[in-house]
Amino acid sequence: MDIVVQVGQNLRLLRKQKGLSQEKLGFAAGLDRTYISSIERAKKNLAVRSIAKIAKALDALPARLLAE
Repeated sequence: MDIVVQVGQNLRLLRKQKGLSQEKLGFAAGLDRTYISSIERAKKNLAVRSIAKIAKALDALPARLLAE
């Protein structure tokens, strides 16, 4: 599977498990809600810093977003 698709799927799963909206996650990570949406839809190839910010906001290891 394409890594961008995998990250998007993992992000959506973790976000929903935490009971967060895209807006709340974006706020917690210091990122725009539309950016979170684009990642989940595999429309954005995110930077390593963004992965770290999102993982921190989800209280997860960055590797969890990259896992197959």
